Amino acid sequence: MLLLEEGAVPDDIDRAMRQFGYPIGPVTLVDEIGIDVGAHVTTELGPMFARRGNKISEGISRLYAAGCLGKKNGKGIYRYDLKKKKGQKIPDESAYALLGGAPRRKFDTETIQQRVSLMMINEALICLEEGIISSPRDGDIGAVFGLGFPPFHGGPFRYIDHAGAAGVLETMLSLEKKHGIRFRPAKILSDMVKKRNVFYKE
Repeated sequence: MLLLEEGAVPDDIDRAMRQFGYPIGPVTLVDEIGIDVGAHVTTELGPMFARRGNKISEGISRLYAAGCLGKKNGKGIYRYDLKKKKGQKIPDESAYALLGGAPRRKFDTETIQQRVSLMMINEALICLEEGIISSPRDGDIGAVFGLGFPPFHGGPFRYIDHAGAAGVLETMLSLEKKHGIRFRPAKILSDMVKKRNVFYKE
């Protein structure tokens, strides 16, 4: 949602995350599940993230207040009264007024993938750090089977092991400089890099 507020094209975000391995793009998912549901989740969980200094998008709440429910009432981030062009969904440009305005601008695929995926990966690290999950394996199973994390990445903890904790940390620190505290890496990641540890020994 923050990428949309910064001017990203909805289908660019969806395409980037499908290329990363998600079965459905996050913007499409918001429309499919319902903007009303997304607004409710933001209202409930937003204050918790705000206490940690995480900027929360108000875009989904603005869409809901304007009567947009997504696919269920045909008013969402995408249009549902027109045929897709060559499989590409058509954004509802009237929604742009509630999401940072127009014109839209290009974000490169890697930037989108890093910003979206590393937020989730960092939350998984925080869950392990705080004892919300008991092991990396539990976190990976839950992320893949419960949240749709790309199976071929093996889950957030397998992903870190494969990508290299040092590289993930470096990327997150760079994102933190550009976009603020919401990308501050969990302490457990910094500790792993210092000790040259991995989540899976085998």
